[in-house]
Order: sequence, then structure tokens, then C-alpha cells
Amino acid sequence: MTDFPRYTLENAPDAAQAKLAALQKSFGFVPSMLKIMAGAPPLLNVYLDAHQALQSSILSKEELTVIWQSINVEHSCLFCVPAHTNIANMMGVDENITNALRNETPLADTKLEALRTFVLSMVRKRGEVSESELSEFFAAGYSHEHVLLVILGIGQKVMSNYTNHVAKTPLDTPFKKFEWAKTSKGA
Repeated sequence: MTDFPRYTLENAPDAAQAKLAALQKSFGFVPSMLKIMAGAPPLLNVYLDAHQALQSSILSKEELTVIWQSINVEHSCLFCVPAHTNIANMMGVDENITNALRNETPLADTKLEALRTFVLSMVRKRGEVSESELSEFFAAGYSHEHVLLVILGIGQKVMSNYTNHVAKTPLDTPFKKFEWAKTSKGA
């Protein structure tokens, strides 16, 4: 059976009930991806905990967006790119940043572009970046803590992107206006 169930408050495993209720209360709906993740409550919990940890870290809303969207686009996640476009808008991130990330074009802000470049190197090289790549990242104003937070962001996005790939998660109505398709540039 390839259709992954989308759990609701009525039929989700007990261990996922509180998280789904909190999401419903906070956002007015539970995104389809999280309804699917509820089928494995540890996945749902770790994903949401990682999201909260990143949001309460030293990363700015722009840096969070660069990390999340760079990975989403690199992984060609048709659910997460629109969802994180919506999140970026809710956080007040400049639309030029969001559009550049979605279109895989360099960011005007050189520090954010250094972050995007580093994130993509980490993903593409599975963490085996060179000393010169680390040095360039540090020279742009980032620290060892930033490197570790990029790793956390990659882990979080692997959970969501891979879930969406295997489950073929349908796009929720609030995200449809931000629908996205991978360009040949990154293919």
C-alpha cells in the first residue's frame, strides 16, 4: 500500500494527539505533511522540536529561510518549497530573498549568499566540506555554532523532504498560491 494515511485528531495515534491539537490551535489547520508524520509520532515530535529549536536559535528569520529553502529546492520538494514560502511571508522575510532561493539565483546580500553556498555544499557533499569552504563561511561572519545549526537544519529538512517524496504529499490550500516546480538549472 503506497497511500500514506493523513491522520486527524480523531484517528491519530495517542502519542501524536497533543502535537496535532497544538498545530490546529496555532495555525487553524494541520498541514498534510504533519498529518502523515503523525503515523510515526517520534518523527513528528523530532521534526517539530527541530523546527522550534532552529526558530529559537541565533539564526535570523532570513538565515532560517536560506537554510530551509536552499535544502528544499536542492531536494526538489514540491510540498516544502511552497510551505516555506508561506512561512517566510508570515515571518516578514523580503520577497526578493524568497524568490532568489526558489529560482536558484544568487542572493544580493553577500553574507546570506555565503550561507546559501555553504548549505548547498554541505548537502551535496554530505557534510564533507573542505577546510577552504569552512574558512570562507567563517570569513563571511559565521561561527562554529552556525555550522552546527546548518547540520540541524539539514536533518530537519531530510525528515520533511523525504516524507513528502515517499508519501507524495498533496499541497494544502494555503500553500497552493506558492506552488513551485524545479527548473532545469538545478536538475
